[in-house]
This record gives sequence, structure tokens and C-alpha cells, in this order.
Amino acid sequence: MTVAIGFLGGLGEVGRNCATIEIDDAIAMIDCGLMFPEEDMLGVDLVLPDFTDIVERREDFRCVILTHGHEDHIGALAFLLREVNVPIYGTPLTVEFARARIEEHGITPDLRAVEYYDWVDDGPFRFTFVPVSHSIPDAAGVAFDTPEGVVLHTGDFKLDPTPLDGVPTDLRSFGAIGKRGVRLLLADSTNAERPGYVPSEVTVGERLGEIVSHADGRVIVACFASHVHRVQQAIDAVVADGRRFAFIGRSMLRNSDIAADLGTLNIPEGTLVELNELVDLPDDQTAIISTGSQGEPFAALSLMAAGQHRSIDLNEADTVIISATPIPGNETRVSKVINNLYRAGVTVYHGRNTHVHVSGHAAAEELKTFYNTVRPEALVPVHGEYRHLIANAGLGREMRIPQVEVCEDGDRVVLSEGDLRVERGALPSGYVYVDGTEIGEADSVIRDRKHLADDGVLIVTVGINPKTGEILVGPDVDSHGVTTEETDLHDRIVERVTQSVADMDYPVDMDNIRRRIRNTSQRAVKKHFGRRPVVLPVVFEV
Repeated sequence: MTVAIGFLGGLGEVGRNCATIEIDDAIAMIDCGLMFPEEDMLGVDLVLPDFTDIVERREDFRCVILTHGHEDHIGALAFLLREVNVPIYGTPLTVEFARARIEEHGITPDLRAVEYYDWVDDGPFRFTFVPVSHSIPDAAGVAFDTPEGVVLHTGDFKLDPTPLDGVPTDLRSFGAIGKRGVRLLLADSTNAERPGYVPSEVTVGERLGEIVSHADGRVIVACFASHVHRVQQAIDAVVADGRRFAFIGRSMLRNSDIAADLGTLNIPEGTLVELNELVDLPDDQTAIISTGSQGEPFAALSLMAAGQHRSIDLNEADTVIISATPIPGNETRVSKVINNLYRAGVTVYHGRNTHVHVSGHAAAEELKTFYNTVRPEALVPVHGEYRHLIANAGLGREMRIPQVEVCEDGDRVVLSEGDLRVERGALPSGYVYVDGTEIGEADSVIRDRKHLADDGVLIVTVGINPKTGEILVGPDVDSHGVTTEETDLHDRIVERVTQSVADMDYPVDMDNIRRRIRNTSQRAVKKHFGRRPVVLPVVFEV
């Protein structure tokens, strides 16, 4: 019986983590994440995996298995479930975070919470969750018992010796699985280039406590809403300093409620207040825990930094802590927010000037320790940019894993009769963009937007008598972003278009005249200004 693992996202980029495992023609999905747009993805809100293969084989699609509750692992679920609604398995916090996001889209999901170590059977799939330490509670690796041996997916993990919730990566259980024999290991690559070990999460809490205790005025801590461990440490730091606090940001309010209900977030009684109550208290007795660590334009922190928040006006006594590092593609936006905060006169702490963030992903020595514990027969690095995958593959070879394969989105790993082969480009895996309310593969649209951004747009309006070919209105020229020499540009276009239309045989064909106006205008601009704007001819009969 053949076992195949396909990659729909997450191999070659940070985010969009999504893989499939196939046994006897049945398909299960491992994670279903989104990616935030890069700077050149103009007008795009979100980037999704391509679900074409899944939708076309909906009768074979059995379930989704989630490793943890970060957006880059659960954020695309609602878009998938619009097409095909299947059971979703995950640990308790993970499925509740997923529920909140899915139900926002008016979809009722079939969510099934699973405790660590319990074995689940769904069709030909048999799997269990094993605890791992990450930057969110209830994170897990997933072990699949397949006809070709154990396939083990680490999820996102690190080897934190002192995790905040007391749940470390369970190396003992992973070692026991390794003794049974791991046919294929899929391992987190995000920090594979980083030597040594990642510091423990608790070290951030210590630094947060120091900063808060020395703050003269209000304290504002920005972090990911799903980073429950970091939210907890922010709460602990401000409460220890005798402050009351409020949450700001829809996702922060939602996730903190869920985590508190499940007992994974501890909020001391009487310390959490509504924002409208907080603003009436003395600044040196208050704190805010906020979204906006990624510079999102309409997030609370960005609005505060720009002086546009309806409730919070920053002042020079305020202290702002950005407890996160920018996701690739967000660096410019985060930098802009930090600069605006400095302009407002506040004291700013962030990951580049003090220890207010640690990664949730294993560095090189942690990965090697894990490989030595599991001793897999084969390794495929997952989750990371291509350079991260290459670095992780190098670690695998250093640890003498017998077979190491570097794959990319769209590749498929096939296990059959003891052999492992890679089928390159076997699955559709292109970017699918969410642009406002539109969803689809919009590469051509993105190219057009880049064209407009680079060379501008030219609109040429002409009213013509089609029987005689005489121009009765215009040519009128309107340009945006083409050149500062607009008068010269417009004069040249009018001259060329008028001559070009006069040279046509009549009666004229309206489609032909539109093409001629477009081509004539493009040649004129290219010759005299060295630009290739988008030309929109507007031709009407008079």
C-alpha cells in the first residue's frame, strides 16, 4: 500500500503551512495556514494554499489535523471549509482558536478536541498528538501509524527546558516512537540556520518585569494575540507592578477569552478592566496589552503611533514594548510604527534593542538533539524559506540520517514497499490571493498592479464619426504617475493619435481604432519618456 505526503504550502516561505498525507486514496490534511502578503503583493490581504486538488477529490478527503493554533497553521481553514467541510482534529486550545476564526465566516465546523497521547482512528488514518514546546500552549507533533511505518511531523517546536506552562517537548515519548522506527520525519526548519539553542520563554518574562517596574507612566505591550505564553508573561509583569490592564484588539479580546475559559491563561481577579475604565485611572497604575506587533495599518498600536486611536493618546511618560519579531515582509511596516512611536516621545523596547522576544522554533543544536533522539530513516525539512530547508537538510546529513530530501511546495513524497521517492511538482501549489471579497489565483492582477505602480496609467478619450473617421471630441488625455512633464506628454499624445486616426481607412472599425490609439500612445511615451504605462483608450461614436 502506498503512502504519500504532499506539500501545498510552507516549503519555501514563512507561513501558508499545509501538507497532505494520503493512504489508500484517502486524504488527510496536516495544518491549513495562511501567509500575510509580501510588499510586492499590491492590494492583497491574505495568501492561501491552492486547494484545487483537495476540492477535485472531495470524496477522498477525510479530515484536517492541526498541530497548533497559530494563523500560519489554521488561518485558511474557513476558506477550505467553504468548499468541503470535514472533521478537524486538534488539541483543545487549538480547536477553540480554529472555531472562533471559522465561525466568523458563518461556517459551522466539525471540531474534535483530542488530548495528548490518545490515538485517533479516521478511516485508514491512525495518529496521536505528542506535546511540544512552542510559543503557544497545546502545541503538538503528530505521529501517524501507516502501512509504510511511522510518519512523524514535529509541528513548530523547540526544546525549552523551562516552558511557561510546564509542558516541555516530550523527548521521552519521541524517543519511544523512534525505537519503534520512524520511516519519515517532517521537521520544523525556521531556525535551522541559527546556531546553539533558543533561550527559554521565561527569560522574556524576567525582562518584561524589569522594564515595567521602571516605567514611570503607562505601559503598552504589543504581541501576537495567539502567543498566549507571552500574553501571560505581560499580565504577570504588569500585575506584579500593581497595575490594572485592558486588552485592545479584536483578536486579543477573542483569544484571551478562549484561553482564560480553558484555564491556559491566568488573569488575577480584579486586574482586568474595560478600556473606558482604564483611561480614567492614573497612568502609572495602568497597562494595555495590544495587537499590532506586525505594524498592521489598522491595528491598535499603529493607530496609537500615528496619533489616530480614538481612546489612547500617547505621551512622553509612556513605555511601549513590542514583544515580537517582524514576519518576513512586515519589516518596513514595523519600522514605520517604531519610528512613529519615537516621534511621539515614548520609550520603546523591541527585539532589536533588548531581550523582549524569543523564538518558538528550535535552533541547530536543538534540531540535532531531536534527530539523535528519534533517529529517523528519512528526513524532509518543512516550514521555512528555502535557505532554512537547506540548512536543516545539512543538519540531518550531519546527524547521518540515511535519506534527506529537500522538497518545495507542490512536491509529493511517496513511500512504497520500503522505498522513498520524490515527485517534483506533482500538486498545484501556487499562491491564491484574498483581495477584499475576491478569492482566486490573481497573478495577472498583481502583475497589472505592479505595472501601474511602476509606469502609471494613461487615459485617451476620443469621440469619432465612424463613417468619416473625423475626430469630433478630443483627443483628451489624462495621465497618472507617468511623468511630471504632463503638458509635453499630452501634446505629443494628441498629435500622434490625431495623425494615426487620420491615416485610417473609413468607415472605421471601433475595435481597430482602440488598438491603434493604444499602440500609438504606448510608442510615443516609450520613445520620448522611456516609460510603458497602461493605456486605456476610451472611444465613442458621435
